[in-house]
Amino acid sequence: MDASSAVAFTLAAIAIELTPGPNMVWLALVALTEGRRAGLAAVAGVGTGLALVGMALAFGLGALVANTPTAYQILRFAGIGYLLWLAWEAWRSTGQARADYTDFKASFGKHFLRGVITNVLNPKAFLFYVAILPAFLASPATPSATALLCAIYVVVATAIHAGIVLAANAARDILHTDAHMKTVGRVSAAVLVMLAVWLLAKT
Repeated sequence: MDASSAVAFTLAAIAIELTPGPNMVWLALVALTEGRRAGLAAVAGVGTGLALVGMALAFGLGALVANTPTAYQILRFAGIGYLLWLAWEAWRSTGQARADYTDFKASFGKHFLRGVITNVLNPKAFLFYVAILPAFLASPATPSATALLCAIYVVVATAIHAGIVLAANAARDILHTDAHMKTVGRVSAAVLVMLAVWLLAKT
């Protein structure tokens, strides 16, 4: 794979990650309600989930999911269910603005694990790797080239997600009242439900 292909793929990854999706909404909500540390723990989980999906692609599991209707539907409905659960969590926690976590270990596990699950159960991640990534690889694709593009995608996604968390954390000074946090939670819940409905409508 030449440098131009890597640059083109990086630009494509940036464009895709800047498109609103479940990760953006959820990460912003975590940072707004629970602070920077919790948000960055979630970012680490999201990046790990994307890396796991990339590894699945390397072993052929991504293509299996994309080409097996039953497997894809199971993954899709699991993702829909998880999005609805996140929406319920967002709605239920409205008005509970909390101080930033001071104990990183206490918050890391919860938000890291949720970040991993959100992306392992995300059909969009599998389809990105299966439908878009191969277009930037020479045929036949080498494992090293595939791994490089997967790493680029994870780095791009992590950088953008970290930026979202930091921006949302900065907004806490403005949206620090329980009334504002209640509105944020309800809007976030509504967006997550809409994303779940959109995923349900996809064939």
